[in-house]
Amino acid sequence: MYEVLPPPAARGSANSMTKFTDLLSGYQRFRQSGWSMQRERWAELAEGQSPKIMVIACSDSRVDPSTIFDASPGEMFVVRNVANLVPPFELGGGRHGVSAALEFAVTQLEVSEILVMGHGACGGCSAALSQNFKHAKPGEGGFISRWIDMLDDAREAVVRVHGSDLSPQAIRAMEHEAVKVSLSNLRTFSCIREREADGRLALHGAWFAIDGGELFVLDEANGTFHNA
Repeated sequence: MYEVLPPPAARGSANSMTKFTDLLSGYQRFRQSGWSMQRERWAELAEGQSPKIMVIACSDSRVDPSTIFDASPGEMFVVRNVANLVPPFELGGGRHGVSAALEFAVTQLEVSEILVMGHGACGGCSAALSQNFKHAKPGEGGFISRWIDMLDDAREAVVRVHGSDLSPQAIRAMEHEAVKVSLSNLRTFSCIREREADGRLALHGAWFAIDGGELFVLDEANGTFHNA
């Protein structure tokens, strides 16, 4: 793994990036530090990428995989969306952004591992549990509802145990189930299923606790998460 430089002191608090000009200031710091001190690495990346792992994570601004795993550019192929979900294999329907990314990572980049990472305080999972957007129109929550309905069956299982209120236990259970649903849906893709069967590809699940900064890894044999 390539050296990851600490963030410049000038960056300030986590809330300092509030507008586009702040992003441009961050870019200037990157040019002066991260890029200039790793020019050879960036020159290599200009010739192509060869990551060994794909990470499917949530769009949530608090759970950046590169930060959590202390990774450098080019080391992970990352897809992020609401609630870190993978739709099941299907030929019809709308655009297949996740499916295309999976196909590219598995068949072209030939990654050897895929990690699905959920996290605490996930708004998508809370919405799946509360059903707040259930009858919303597109543009008013309807697209969110259509996306997270992949968790409807998992929600029923959570509600049977924890009830339909948004208790911390119920929300965490929903977040854990989202990881399991995505892993299950990954295996509906033949390119993934075949490679996992012959040992060319391994699938992993994990859940990140924002408040404690801890990562918990899924044991698929018993369905529980343990501290990494």
